[in-house]
Amino acid sequence: MDIRRPLRPLPRILKAREKGVDPDLVEAEERAARLRQQRAMEKRRAEWRLGLMAIFFGGAFLAVGAKMGLVAMAEPEEPQSRSYASAIINSRANIVDRNGAILATNLRTASLYATPQDMADPQHAVAGLMAIFPDLDRARLLRDFTGGRKFVWVKRKLSPEQQQAVLDIGEPGLKIGPREVRFYPNGQFAAHILGGARFGKEGVRSAELVGVAGVELQFDDYLRDPANDERPLQLSIDLTVQAAMRQVLAGGMDLMQAKAATGVLMEARTGRIISLVSLPDFDPNHRPRPPVSGDPADSPLFNRAAQGTYELGSTFKIFTAAQAIESGAATPDTMINTRGPLVWHNFKIKDFHNYGARLSLRDVIVHSSNIGAARLAASMGAEAQKAFLGRLGLLDKLPIELPEARRSAPQIPRRWSEISAMTISYGQGIAVTPVHLAAAYAAMVNGGLRVRPTLLNDAPTPTEDDRVISESTSYALRDMLRQVVVRGTASLGEVAGYEVGGKTGSADKPNPQGAYYEDKVIGTFASAFPMSNPQYVLVVSLDEPKIDVLGEERRTAGWTAVPVSAEIIRRIAPLLGLRPNAGNETPQGPILLSSN
Repeated sequence: MDIRRPLRPLPRILKAREKGVDPDLVEAEERAARLRQQRAMEKRRAEWRLGLMAIFFGGAFLAVGAKMGLVAMAEPEEPQSRSYASAIINSRANIVDRNGAILATNLRTASLYATPQDMADPQHAVAGLMAIFPDLDRARLLRDFTGGRKFVWVKRKLSPEQQQAVLDIGEPGLKIGPREVRFYPNGQFAAHILGGARFGKEGVRSAELVGVAGVELQFDDYLRDPANDERPLQLSIDLTVQAAMRQVLAGGMDLMQAKAATGVLMEARTGRIISLVSLPDFDPNHRPRPPVSGDPADSPLFNRAAQGTYELGSTFKIFTAAQAIESGAATPDTMINTRGPLVWHNFKIKDFHNYGARLSLRDVIVHSSNIGAARLAASMGAEAQKAFLGRLGLLDKLPIELPEARRSAPQIPRRWSEISAMTISYGQGIAVTPVHLAAAYAAMVNGGLRVRPTLLNDAPTPTEDDRVISESTSYALRDMLRQVVVRGTASLGEVAGYEVGGKTGSADKPNPQGAYYEDKVIGTFASAFPMSNPQYVLVVSLDEPKIDVLGEERRTAGWTAVPVSAEIIRRIAPLLGLRPNAGNETPQGPILLSSN
């Protein structure tokens, strides 16, 4: 409203003069009206401002009250300082076995660091720390605490007892920060499978955990993703079977005075690995440093099952038999010339015993005749042998989920000649890993389907597209492998009720200087059970085994790897839910025609 009304309005002045009224009175009235309007406007403005202030203070009071209520109801939490550095993600998902048992998890612990500028008595601090941690360097600690450094790491991991002992020193410059470490509750039992983890980025209040080997490295991205905190990585390993197999294998390694030992247990139809043991091993909670000198294969970090390649001897003879039967070159009853020695140029092939002039193909496998296998391989040709072994996956790197396995590939001849085919027929001149051998044996006994070895519990199963031999060939091979245990070189491998079948292999170890050692072998037994319906493949290999039997030193697999395998099967079969079979132990399948 406009308050600037005229003080001497002309119409009123004219009327006042007509009536003889003093015009100054009109001006006074107009001035009084203007003042009343102005006061009314100021009053309304003041009321409006007071209303706004009342709304503002009322809203503020409600907001503060609501915040105080939320704080009162919230769980107490230590305040975090704001940092503009990249965040340290210290979460890491668990790893579990096929039954959900914990294989790897995170454990809350603490780290110890020092801020020398805050120290009251560096000498006293050093003396106290040396009493708790004798492995520390006294001179270096004193130099760090009395020099110009502002921050010093003392210990990355502390036990609760060590934390209390550090606090008892009473030194304000010694400080403890929370963090998590990777913990393997089962120690050495699955060392080469899990691999291990270490600290990546480190802060005083947290530390990043990163994988360094094994499945910890293979699945590092998955395990570090915070979205997977509640979704553990599930492996195909069975912890109880793993523990039993390692215990028996370690005992067998000591009994047979072996340098090292390896065991692989695999589902015959899927390729899923139930147990994988490589000895010597290590505790991933205290993973040793990689060796800087000597043979890396002598380190406990070396995975002999999936990383080490070895000539596995006569275990390869079953592949020669499979190729012959599948190609139609022979049947189990075909007679093979085993008259020896077999001479090829300057190379001479002998048998361990004189088996006579002829053996059936079945008996070539049962008695493990090098001459019979070599003649059969030569008759089929080197290229055909190479192609057949390639279809079994024996010439390729392992597809298993272990980074270490990709560091080595099967060792094969540069030129696959006729003599190469002869020696490879009985497992010399080609070197593969025990996991390679287990996967190939699975194809021999599971009906003829190639499997891909895996450590994951949800890996796909093979299909008809993976067929490498026919079912009838597989049935014939199962009978041969069973006969090796019943009446052949693996007679010590019989386990009552479990119909064990398999093939021994005693391969002379190559000498780095050339040729082979005369007194060092790798003894291997590749087996499957129960042979009437094969469920599992087991490969056991001992490096440089020997045992005294009746005053005579024995080195062959039949005396070393076979009894160890039998004890493993005896221990683990009940754990796998297999009941002893007292019935017919003959593999069921098509009847094969024999030929001369």
